[in-house]
Amino acid sequence: MARALWSGAISFGLVHIPVQLYAADNSQGLSLTMVDKNDMAPVGYKRINKRTGQEVAWDDITKAYEYERDRYVLLSDEDLRRANVEATHTIDILSFVDAGQIPAVHYEKPYYLAPAKGGDKVYALLREALARSGKVAVAQIVIRTKQHLAAIMPMDDVIVLDTLRYAEELRPANQFKLPPKSLKGTGISDTELQMAVTLIDGMSEDWDPSRFHDTYREDVLALVEKKVQSHQTATLTEPEPGAETAPQAEIIDLMALLKQSVNKQSQKAGDGEGKDSAHSKKRVGRSSRRSKAG
Repeated sequence: MARALWSGAISFGLVHIPVQLYAADNSQGLSLTMVDKNDMAPVGYKRINKRTGQEVAWDDITKAYEYERDRYVLLSDEDLRRANVEATHTIDILSFVDAGQIPAVHYEKPYYLAPAKGGDKVYALLREALARSGKVAVAQIVIRTKQHLAAIMPMDDVIVLDTLRYAEELRPANQFKLPPKSLKGTGISDTELQMAVTLIDGMSEDWDPSRFHDTYREDVLALVEKKVQSHQTATLTEPEPGAETAPQAEIIDLMALLKQSVNKQSQKAGDGEGKDSAHSKKRVGRSSRRSKAG
């Protein structure tokens, strides 16, 4: 079982729910190593004292806060805990909101909350109350040295805590030049909009995350294998002249592209139904033969 990153309690009114926090993500990104291209030796890094230029041992490194230029206050893990003992051990629920009211850009990193010893009943109570109300809890939690805003919500049998970005951590979107929201202001016709909606409807399906995976990682690993097999492990591939991506040309006939897209999607759907029908006929044929044999 995964190791708990944090232990404490959810403060829910006067109720305390003992819980443990676990990472929900399981990143499988490419692990690349920095090497010297001349002899392919790995390149390490040193912890250097910027004043003396000497390397510093891990045991001599500690956290500090720069309260004035080049003047620091040393802080141990115990100092950080004692600054607010309750905050470092409590997930304090501040309010409840409709899930749809939290914009997607605020969500940052998911965690699982599991009940600690003796917390099963109150854990289940919060989970079922959230599910029935359709709300998410807005809370605050201190993880390591930062107090995070968080959304707490049920997902099947588990309670998920997703850290949220504070408003001041997000750049305002009004700094970009964006098309207006009105159809008239964008030059979009009702027919074009309806065609786009039809395309969306044709590509809609139930959410199934198992269908999707990191194909780019697989492609890079296949390239690595190819270079190993061809004994080109020390060869750097340079870009071809003129290989830079050219800017896309302006779309002239948007309606024609939408129609082509809808027709292509309809054809794919028809092919899928045809295959299903063929499979069904094969199954019926096999069933008939089994019946006659019996």
